[in-house]
Amino acid sequence: MYIRSLGARVRALLALCALGLGLMTAGGALAVPAFAVQTGEPCQGCHVGGFGPQLTPFGRAFKISGYTIRTNKFNIPLSAMAVASYVRTQSAQPGPPPEGYNTNNNFAVDQVSVFLAGGLGSHLGAFVQTTYDGIAHAFSWDNLDVRATTQVTVKGAEATLGLSVNNSPTVQDPFNTLPAWGYPYTASGLAPSPAAAPMIGNLAQSTLGMTASIWLNSELWVEAGGYESPGSNFLIRAGADPTDPGNINGVAPYVRIAFQKNYGGHNFEVGAFGFWPNIYPGHDESTGMTDNYADLGLDGSFQLFAGHNNTFTVNGRYTHESQTLNASQALGAATNLHDTLQDLRLDASYYWHGKVGATVGVFDTWGSTDPLLYADNSALQPDSSGMLFQIDGTPWGDGGSPLGARFNTRVGLQYTAYFRFDGSSQNYDGFGRSAADNNTFRAFVWVAY
Repeated sequence: MYIRSLGARVRALLALCALGLGLMTAGGALAVPAFAVQTGEPCQGCHVGGFGPQLTPFGRAFKISGYTIRTNKFNIPLSAMAVASYVRTQSAQPGPPPEGYNTNNNFAVDQVSVFLAGGLGSHLGAFVQTTYDGIAHAFSWDNLDVRATTQVTVKGAEATLGLSVNNSPTVQDPFNTLPAWGYPYTASGLAPSPAAAPMIGNLAQSTLGMTASIWLNSELWVEAGGYESPGSNFLIRAGADPTDPGNINGVAPYVRIAFQKNYGGHNFEVGAFGFWPNIYPGHDESTGMTDNYADLGLDGSFQLFAGHNNTFTVNGRYTHESQTLNASQALGAATNLHDTLQDLRLDASYYWHGKVGATVGVFDTWGSTDPLLYADNSALQPDSSGMLFQIDGTPWGDGGSPLGARFNTRVGLQYTAYFRFDGSSQNYDGFGRSAADNNTFRAFVWVAY
């Protein structure tokens, strides 16, 4: 009964939240705010390094509370963001490039986003993002997280109960360890990236789900719910591709548990997660069968806030994916009925005075050999690994911008070095291309208002 009625419940809650937020935007004479205006805190209050999306303990509490914490009694919850960058790879990319771009050395406006983001009263809030993709020259819905929350007491302990309607598994999560908000926090569609990744990170903007959560004593986070695929016509109108990776059969269960502990100037988090989607690959239901995935993982983080706003962070995630490829095998797209995919992500950062930061990350994806599933790889495997370095500056994360309290910007340099790419380090495509040919330098400017 729950599964059959999930779609109706999701749509009803989403409509209710949208109505409430629409009422909140009435009164256009007021100044256009951001979360910083709503809470009365500079960006450093919620974000490590004074810029999103990496959250501090206060930022996590703000999100878990349904974006409702405020010092201003009323504000219009509108905001905007733009990211532009220069991208250069060690060797030119195999063509053809996206329309209007070269096979190498490109300047681009990666994205421009508009947000409806804020709280209505003490129980309802949302983070709704619409984005123009400057690479694809197209608009789409982006991150969606509409939340309803309430405070209760459970055996003498304070607890926050919540419901989230969202369009990407893990986008509602308060920690920066899972795929939706993990490092790197900004990237370009012009930069090459490996083809294989666990399904939990591949369904952003192509699903709609509802999860229920409890945040007990500001320490224990437990969440469970399910995701389904909206209709193809809706996804096309929303700017999403219904065939990539395909549509979910029924409802895909999602579970999450994490424990956080604050000790004055430092905190840690350890957690686990699971996701079980059954997918018609490429939206092809002709076989009557699905590919069944089971993503199970562990994650953890550590934050140290030292004197003079010096911050150290470490984040990590391991995901094991079991694949039963009934449909793909029947369609001639997979050799094996059973495959596995594993993914490991680690990153560490330091921010000096909350303004200048350096981050290094390592990533490693590996899995079964499958001649049909990975036919484009000379090694017939999904294996990719490397390191990603970033330095950045955020001059107004603590406020004081000459353009007002709402303006913030980050400038940075990234370098991605690949040890393996889509199966191997050498000749991974069968035409002599090496993993290092995809090593990428990127300079970016990220502006929010």
